[in-house]
Amino acid sequence: MVDAATRPSSSPGARLALLAFAQFIITLDFNIVYVALPDIGSALGFTVQSLQWVVSAYIVALGGLLLFGGRAADRLGPRRMFIVGLLIYAVSSMVGGLAEDSGVLLTARAVQGIGGALLFPSTLRLVFTSFDEGPARNKALVVYGAVGGAGLSAGALLGGVLTNYAGWEWIFFVNVPLAVGAALLTPRILPADTFLPGAGKGFDLLGALVATLGSTLVVFGLASGPDEGWGSARGAGAIAVGAALLALFLFVESRAGSPLMPLRLLRHRSLAITMLVAFIYQGGLGAAYYLFTTYLQEVLGYSPLAAGLGFLPPTIASMLFAARFSTKLLTKLGLRGALFLGTLTTGVGMAGMTLAFTSEGTGSYWVLLPGLVVWAVGGALAMPAIFAGAGAGVAPLEQGVSSAMATTARQIGGAVGLAALVAVANTTVDVDTTGVPPLGDLTDGLRLAGVVGAIVTVAGSFLALLHDKPKPVEQPAPAPAADETAVS
Repeated sequence: MVDAATRPSSSPGARLALLAFAQFIITLDFNIVYVALPDIGSALGFTVQSLQWVVSAYIVALGGLLLFGGRAADRLGPRRMFIVGLLIYAVSSMVGGLAEDSGVLLTARAVQGIGGALLFPSTLRLVFTSFDEGPARNKALVVYGAVGGAGLSAGALLGGVLTNYAGWEWIFFVNVPLAVGAALLTPRILPADTFLPGAGKGFDLLGALVATLGSTLVVFGLASGPDEGWGSARGAGAIAVGAALLALFLFVESRAGSPLMPLRLLRHRSLAITMLVAFIYQGGLGAAYYLFTTYLQEVLGYSPLAAGLGFLPPTIASMLFAARFSTKLLTKLGLRGALFLGTLTTGVGMAGMTLAFTSEGTGSYWVLLPGLVVWAVGGALAMPAIFAGAGAGVAPLEQGVSSAMATTARQIGGAVGLAALVAVANTTVDVDTTGVPPLGDLTDGLRLAGVVGAIVTVAGSFLALLHDKPKPVEQPAPAPAADETAVS
């Protein structure tokens, strides 16, 4: 590996560009699968209900291991974990594109989630340590979030183009050159890792295992309930065992010498409220993408390419809003105001979009557009606020794990929200068929799920009003000895 410690420091702009590009890769990978889901389901034999696992396998692995990834960034160095995460992305994407059955594809998606669990907290930690808290960091986080939003749009659009002209396999192959290229640039742009005092402590492997298994079982139960029956072992049984394991996780953390998630950080009000709002926000947002693309393709008959193009106008609106207003609003309103207003606006937009769903010959994309734009503008304010709340007032040695805690809440919220709202949507259709259900039933289910998601998102926005001005938490006790040591 090239020793970056011997190179001149790169500019803050170059560092932010690389970190934002990594966020672009993460969000591209999250959204690129949606428009390809019908083709993947047909090719690999997924049912209507089980198809969501192409999305959920990634989210669950990502959410379950984010805390471990955050601790790894703190203990082993964010640049090192940044490179490892990118390379895992590249390898798992290649395997996903070559998959010929559902099991291999779901495994590849889960491994992609592992890569994301190492990559995401590393990027946020590097943003936090590269820019001082306040206007400079707010501006960096808005850029970071706006590029992530561009990744969501590019994912939908590129997914449509690739699925339409090259086949669904290429939605995975496209990640390979992006991830490898970013990994090769990293030693030239990002400074060498340094160990702060106390960074040499170990890892809580038991906590990582329990957290991942618990979250997986909860989402598995929500996804399996409609097929197997809510009173079955795969329904309520899996949810109950998963919830018990998550409770056990908290007990394990309270006793661990070097916990994966230091529970005292939950007393940090800024972080705790950010986690709650992020959980609810992402639960509605993740399901909204699924509902929107399903409606366009299955009800309105859009091709994958046309469905991908449908994301373009709201994304342009989101980026324009972010460029002109997000930084100013985040600085002026503070975390509480920005988090409240952004989440509330997202929920209102989601309601406007899904209430416009119709299967009676009057359905049109243009009727959906106002709600889409409002939804997108809300996200342009909510996402930077969530990122800022994850690291506000947190000690440098714990900024990796604090960002991982907020992102874990967001990603697990996305997995739970997707599973729960897909279950709501499927209450009106025959989930045992692999064919297309009657359009009236399908549309009614999609609309019902969207309205439920919007109501929960709007209600969750009011939790942000419990936010107060962040106060620094106590520094962890430093390990004896330890000068800062550069590692490459």
